[in-house]
Amino acid sequence: AQQGRVREKAYGKQKIYFADQEQLPAASDAELRGLDGEIVTRSAQLQALQQSCRHMEAELKDLNSSMTTPEIAREIEALRKDCASYTEKLERIKSATNHVTPEEKEKVCREQQLYRREWRRRKRMATELMDAILEGYPKSKKQFFEEVGIETDEDHGVVLPATV
Repeated sequence: AQQGRVREKAYGKQKIYFADQEQLPAASDAELRGLDGEIVTRSAQLQALQQSCRHMEAELKDLNSSMTTPEIAREIEALRKDCASYTEKLERIKSATNHVTPEEKEKVCREQQLYRREWRRRKRMATELMDAILEGYPKSKKQFFEEVGIETDEDHGVVLPATV
């Protein structure tokens, strides 16, 4: 600092030393423009390299997530075994002799429809009867069901089957 190569600034109890820039040669306008141009070209190169790097990283990620040749071979073999087992199962089903005939199916569907209709009819009759009793009953519907011991379909999670 005494020789003039380094400058000193005091901030309270602290002192800061830095190079004296007046001793450095000043750059001309042409040199500054040349440096600015070099900064622009280097920035463009940097952006191109970053874009290339991102592209390569994406490609690497794709390649790492894809299956290798031995893995694909194992997968193909497993799928062929599954296909063979399904084909064998299909052949067993086709060759089975205990198929249901359309007449038997129609008979079962008619019976189910009859039973479902009867279930609905009886449930409606029971509901109407209980509603008539509950009109003059002093307690709630739930208390009446508990006293009499009535269990509803809803209590047991039973649902009327859908039409086939």
